[in-house]
Amino acid sequence: MLLGHYLTKLGDKNRAAIPAKFRSELGTKVILAQWYENCLVLVSEEKWQKVVSQITEKPFFSSPARGTDRFLLGNAFELELDSQGRFVIPPTLCSYAGISTEIAFVGLSNRVEIWALEKWQAYQNYLDENAEEIADKLGQTGTTNE
Repeated sequence: MLLGHYLTKLGDKNRAAIPAKFRSELGTKVILAQWYENCLVLVSEEKWQKVVSQITEKPFFSSPARGTDRFLLGNAFELELDSQGRFVIPPTLCSYAGISTEIAFVGLSNRVEIWALEKWQAYQNYLDENAEEIADKLGQTGTTNE
């Protein structure tokens, strides 16, 4: 399972190395795409198929489905990691996520989010200050009125 967060610096030509703890679970072929909250998502090729099937099962004539297709699939890249787990983040994705030098890899069970460090720290502060409220809202979405 992908857990925890790791901080690192982006190397020459936007090269990053996946933390060793994540490498074995992700494999050598991964998908990198833009994600929500202006971060990137990194998933194994196998897990990406599950994401894609959830998206493509929606009716293509629905505007939200087409928008999601374009947002995720239109901005996804297939990558092969080198022997040290390194890969290059395409410039369009660096721009989208505001990534320049320092980044955070955040393991979230079945995916890894990649954040510009300053954005991750700001979002982490938001979570720290609002965790209880977020949990309450999440609990409300699963309730039914009887």
